Amino acid sequence: MGALSNLRVLDLTQVLAGPYCTMLLADMGADVVKIERPGGDLIRSNPPFVDDPGEEAYGGYFQSVNRGKRSIELDFNDDEDRADFLSLVEEADIVVENYRAGTMEKYDLGYETLTEYNPQLIYSSIRGFGDPRTGETDRQGQPSFDLIAQALGGVMEITGQEDGPPTKVGPGIGDLFTATLNCIGILAAVNHREQTGEGQYVDTGMYDSMLSLTERAIYQQSYTGEAPSRRGNSHPTLFPYDAFETADGHAVIAAFGTNHWNEVCDTMGREDLAETYSTAAERLENRVSLREEIADWASGLTNDELVGALEGRVPVAPVQTTEEIFEDPHVETREMLVPVEQPGTDEEVEIAGSPIKMTETPPQPRGRAPLLDEHREEVLGSDETTTDAEQAADD
Repeated sequence: MGALSNLRVLDLTQVLAGPYCTMLLADMGADVVKIERPGGDLIRSNPPFVDDPGEEAYGGYFQSVNRGKRSIELDFNDDEDRADFLSLVEEADIVVENYRAGTMEKYDLGYETLTEYNPQLIYSSIRGFGDPRTGETDRQGQPSFDLIAQALGGVMEITGQEDGPPTKVGPGIGDLFTATLNCIGILAAVNHREQTGEGQYVDTGMYDSMLSLTERAIYQQSYTGEAPSRRGNSHPTLFPYDAFETADGHAVIAAFGTNHWNEVCDTMGREDLAETYSTAAERLENRVSLREEIADWASGLTNDELVGALEGRVPVAPVQTTEEIFEDPHVETREMLVPVEQPGTDEEVEIAGSPIKMTETPPQPRGRAPLLDEHREEVLGSDETTTDAEQAADD
């Protein structure tokens, strides 16, 4: 059993932020029932597919963040479906949704209504701009996606090359980081309920989360009064801490400590640089010329040669392609690529495993993502859904 196998989660989320949050809970053993609106999660039809989108139940996007969940399809405009939902709320521990503020209230299914059915309920929302219950602003009710959160929260302003435009971070961190924080908030609320018997509302806004993530930009503005901007792959206060082009790719070197700097200079055969720029302040002040020295050295080496020369003594790594990630024995040993069934094909696909490792209750993906409404009879066909813990007790 997982660490959270005693918890039942009603998952009203869709697309990325909410599903990622509830996926983390499912990986840790929670019984996550994905309650989908008519037609299902918007992202079910999003590519990529293995072969034929017409035959496959969903694409890789949906598969990657909905594994190990059960699915039922409910229409909150339908009285019977609404009653079914409320019956599930009575027995649930947690409800998670990521609609715009006010959406659940339109169906009279907001936090206050649901706690009438279950006073100990933990109700959690992920929104672009938070919920009025925890701090009302004029942005609430506006739609938001990862790109909006990264733009408003300062991430794009400090990402990209110095002479280039603001750039979003590749992964959807506006969704993923917010989802992770929301999961932490839910678990804190569960702990509080264990001590007091009180449920509560957990609210995580994407804009707020991006401000937290850009920590460096916030304190730089406060301390210096200057707005930080883009520095490419370098760091505003550490050197060397950058990516360097090699003969066959790129590698990163993070050698801002004096011990690491000395090792780099020794490997380059440039002990004179170690002596001349012996302090971090001197290296930072002369970062432009010193970067050129390192770049010139790196350009004559392959990735393997550069990394091989420094690895174990200096923080260094190649900039890997996804093909190289799939071939990395570290990734295999850490079980970070997990095979799951792809419905509509005879093949398995691989999705990212759980980075949370625990010795007694190791989190793990529990199978593929569900088909739409696949578990209706299982979830609604009896008076009470059986959790993993209850099933184990019966056995």
